[in-house]
Amino acid sequence: MEFKTLNFHPKVAAGIEAAGYVKPTPIQAQAIPTVIEGSDVMGLAQTGTGKTAAFVLPILNRLMQGGRGYVRALVIAPTRELAEQINESIITLGGQTGLRSVTVYGGVGINPQIAKLKRGVEIVVACPGRLLDHIGQGTIDLSRLDVLVLDEADQMFDMGFFPNIRKILKHLPRKRQTLLFSATMPNEIRRLAHEVLSDPVTVQVDTVAPAVTVSHALYPVEQHLKTPLLLELLQHTDTESVLVFTRTKHRAKRLGEKLEKSGYRAASLQGNLSQNRRQAALDGFRDGTFQILVATDIAARGIDVTQVSHVVNYDIPDTPEAYIHRIGRTGRAARTGDAFTMVTGEDKLMVRAIERVLGSPLERRSLDNFDYSVAAPRKDSEFARPPRQATQRRKPGGQGTAKSKASAPKRQQSGQGAPAAGGGQPASRSSRSRRPNRRPNSGL
Repeated sequence: MEFKTLNFHPKVAAGIEAAGYVKPTPIQAQAIPTVIEGSDVMGLAQTGTGKTAAFVLPILNRLMQGGRGYVRALVIAPTRELAEQINESIITLGGQTGLRSVTVYGGVGINPQIAKLKRGVEIVVACPGRLLDHIGQGTIDLSRLDVLVLDEADQMFDMGFFPNIRKILKHLPRKRQTLLFSATMPNEIRRLAHEVLSDPVTVQVDTVAPAVTVSHALYPVEQHLKTPLLLELLQHTDTESVLVFTRTKHRAKRLGEKLEKSGYRAASLQGNLSQNRRQAALDGFRDGTFQILVATDIAARGIDVTQVSHVVNYDIPDTPEAYIHRIGRTGRAARTGDAFTMVTGEDKLMVRAIERVLGSPLERRSLDNFDYSVAAPRKDSEFARPPRQATQRRKPGGQGTAKSKASAPKRQQSGQGAPAAGGGQPASRSSRSRRPNRRPNSGL
């Protein structure tokens, strides 16, 4: 089968040709005809198999008929990076159609998004939190929606977005086409599918196995030797670009800094970064500015970087499904790739679970000339957080008491500053006042 046999609108077909697409992937070949027919679809396929085009192309084809200037298609994605990637596909494949799209997510200003929505768009790609902000402010009208897509539904569940998804559904017309795509199908996703899909057609392609182009290896090592082992691996492995996964944001940041100090072109991608810095790290990894990207699982899905030669699990993931998603970043587009996972004695149960899903044992490797006998330091400070400055706590009722008034002149004489106006309040703030206000994120 080739794309030209699917009878797309000529302007959509022109976008397919411009993108260099010739033959559809299995998920595209199975899903596209069903979506074009108008059926609800539940698509199951591993990362890197072309799920995005499987729904973008039929949507573009459908929107060539009908009105313009109002929102007709809504794609909901769990992360900002995935939302941008989907929008890039829409722009590339729909370049000849005249259809307009916008991304809507938190971490950036809302006013530019409002301005684009006012000018009129046909397709919105959104993260749940910021989309609810627009709904609440009345800056988006979804009453004439034709198509809803829930992409990476299992990750949205893992990230706790389902309550927001249900709120969004209340603002959508009941008569619509709904497409749900996911790499795995836990029971929670099946329940959601029954809620939002009407008599769906299920399209399933290799949901529990990574690409056959990926080779796997485990590297048993003590926790305190992971970084030296990683540096040794990088030094003796022929790599093009390397994606390193850590369990926490703090560790991703510290490891990225460590690799940079060791002379590598490295960056980190984690949730504490601003959207501009996250995008700069990802763009730099894509264009080769950075050879190594250290990331949390925020980058495990939907990040289309086809040239990744190696994935390194610095920390083993929490589930076999997460393992498959991570290593799905390499071996893409028919290329070969390698997945290395560092494991400690505490990871035995997860290793067995991963091997059960894969259906075969993973190879254990060790490096020659690497000293595995180095003892752990008394306190492993490599990824320890910087010590917090001690703060002076006020005793309850201390302000205005005789004791505090008496101590004020003493503090002034010792060079610590005059007491605050209003009498006797210590110059240093309490830990309560130093704690920043936290607001919910409007969509990752």
